[in-house]
Amino acid sequence: MKESSQVKIIDVTHRDEYENYLYRCLAPMPFRKYKYRREYLEKAVPKGLHKKLLILEGQVVGTIEYVPAESSGYPIAGRKIIVMNCVWVLRKAKKRNFGRLLLQDMVKSAKGASGFATIALEEHWSPWFRKDQIERLGFKSIDSIEVTHKAKHKDQAFKIHLMWMPSTETAKPPSWNRQKILEGETFCMAHTLYRPQSWKGKILKAK
Repeated sequence: MKESSQVKIIDVTHRDEYENYLYRCLAPMPFRKYKYRREYLEKAVPKGLHKKLLILEGQVVGTIEYVPAESSGYPIAGRKIIVMNCVWVLRKAKKRNFGRLLLQDMVKSAKGASGFATIALEEHWSPWFRKDQIERLGFKSIDSIEVTHKAKHKDQAFKIHLMWMPSTETAKPPSWNRQKILEGETFCMAHTLYRPQSWKGKILKAK
């Protein structure tokens, strides 16, 4: 899909007028510079983090965030690997291939990357980071861990997948730290696996 005059993608990482999207993204939550996110941005932005918005007819309907693996919000490691922290298209803008358009923009801008990694969820109760959706963007699962959540839906097991999309035939797949995955995520308050500041210890339990 080519970008039209009604659709544009802008990088808001260094644009003060879009600062709220660095903290609350597309989630319907109040804007505030909460500690975890501020600390993450202070570390990741200088290392190459990009936060981009997809705007349709003047309205923000999609977003993507990506960064070199060494500064990712996930415990994913790999040489010359870009990690997609998130990709999100609002329901009202579905079935327009906007997710793929955002992905193509990431790939185009990340010249020199050997491949791209992210996570995906299977059998989780939320509609975000679904494995089938991430697969449709071109990623494949190369490892997984089955877990339960210690605070929500405690009896419902789900899988977290390490997803991979190489750019070259010789690209070496990424690795991840399973124990760190169990701690949950702190770089985004709207994240499905977010661990609140008040929570002590790991928020996920391996099956």
